[in-house]
Amino acid sequence: MLLYSTKRISPDVDLKEAVLKGLPPDNGLYMPYEMFHLPASFYSDLDKMSFNDMAKAITHHIVGDYISEKDIADIIDAAFDFEAPLVDAGNDIKVLELFQGPTLAFKDFGARFMGRLMGYFLKGSNHEVNILVATSGDTGSAVAHGFLNVPGIKVTILYPKGKVSDIQEKQFTTLGANITALEVDGTFDDCQRLVKTAFLDKELNEKMVLSSANSINIARLIPQSFYYFWAYKQLKDKSLPLYFSIPSGNFGNLTAGLFAFAMGLPVKQFIAATNANDIVPQYLSTGKFIPKPSVATISNAMDVGNPSNFARIMDIYNEDLELIQQDITGYSINDADTAACIKRVYQKHGYLMCPHTAVGYLAMEKYLETAEKPANAIVLGTAHPVKFGEVVEPLIGKPVEIPERLQRMLGTEKLSIPMGSDFESFKSWLQG
Repeated sequence: MLLYSTKRISPDVDLKEAVLKGLPPDNGLYMPYEMFHLPASFYSDLDKMSFNDMAKAITHHIVGDYISEKDIADIIDAAFDFEAPLVDAGNDIKVLELFQGPTLAFKDFGARFMGRLMGYFLKGSNHEVNILVATSGDTGSAVAHGFLNVPGIKVTILYPKGKVSDIQEKQFTTLGANITALEVDGTFDDCQRLVKTAFLDKELNEKMVLSSANSINIARLIPQSFYYFWAYKQLKDKSLPLYFSIPSGNFGNLTAGLFAFAMGLPVKQFIAATNANDIVPQYLSTGKFIPKPSVATISNAMDVGNPSNFARIMDIYNEDLELIQQDITGYSINDADTAACIKRVYQKHGYLMCPHTAVGYLAMEKYLETAEKPANAIVLGTAHPVKFGEVVEPLIGKPVEIPERLQRMLGTEKLSIPMGSDFESFKSWLQG
């Protein structure tokens, strides 16, 4: 399996190098040369498959004989002991609940798969890999738990001071072992800039092996394509138009959906649902991609002013705006409307959402105003609402019950290290 850089300057690499390096030297993003349609037998057998059986079939289809079927099975079975139910949430909209994993966020799918895949590639190696991760919320906790105590791997998580929820912060700052959290005095974009600059720093790369577990790493996107197929499997009438609304920050989740689409999943429309950080909806409307500093919102994990995976989307469509507009519709949802949506849907339909899922829900409602109906309208539910209790609880007038595994973390000591937003301070710390 060969992969290329979206910048088309760095040499092609195999999957092992792409996963362990994370980012090409030319600062592009790794992409597979082709994403072939899954065979007709896959779709005819899908209703009989478990989640893990389905994931094994898709992985084997993507990587071929590069990894044996037995090793693929071991990776999948070690990564996934949870699924993603499709739940009615009112207004003919269904939510795919992707928060049933250990950290109650959709990123458990990508992080756990990637941790096991890296562990497989590092078997018998004397090299230590240093994972650098910028997080605006859920990525940090998912990666921390996905890589905890994986031999040969150290994880450094950079997060913006005061800009993640208390529960999110506790999930990745209390583990210790091979997990270190840096509390950066800046924004998520500052954290992401520090990570990207480190990957391109010649001196650092001569001294240590650096890699990423953000959605810039192709190993995160492969498993995120799985649950699009799992949503499709759970539909009663598969002949209806299929719409997915994706709460979007760094746009890895939507890119994974495009991978599923390329493999033959019959998606009629993708809806890119953003908060006030509306760079991609603006691009879809104007044809101009203009990154800008991120602004803080109540859906903080989506506070991204320069989404990295946009480069992959442009690559998939050869930068053809009209083709992109055919498949992707964009909406930007403000905080007031997000909060009102959480309250309204809970009061009317008894379904409680986190702010990110609410952004996706409201975007789907907007799309359905003019779309073909009836339809299979699916919103990706990205996080358990308890992770955003400070936003959700005042809206519904009561506390959200905290799962036991989160309660244990809330009572543990925070272990983060303060860090400035300048690269030299970060580089000095990495060199130890």
